[in-house]
Amino acid sequence: MSTKARAFFQREMGPMTFGAFLTAVRANMNLSQAELARRVKVSRSMICDIEKGRVLVSPALAMKIAKVGSFPQDLAIKFCLQDQLQRAKIKMTVDVKAA
Repeated sequence: MSTKARAFFQREMGPMTFGAFLTAVRANMNLSQAELARRVKVSRSMICDIEKGRVLVSPALAMKIAKVGSFPQDLAIKFCLQDQLQRAKIKMTVDVKAA
């Protein structure tokens, strides 16, 4: 994600989280929460809880959601891990690249 795009998202939506990322990409693809939930094989309420930040996802679930929804996998993992650090009040940032 470019610096300009990141600045725009942070200005409009606050800090980028996995939930905000999921909401934006899902809406851009015209997928309902229910449709994404069916594809990922989780409940619609789970997708809602993720988007609202009530539930943190594991890297494995973030990758599954990214694959099923054709979302950028590197960003999904980055935001997933960043959310976990933020919740633990660890002031670090995450950079992810393919091995």
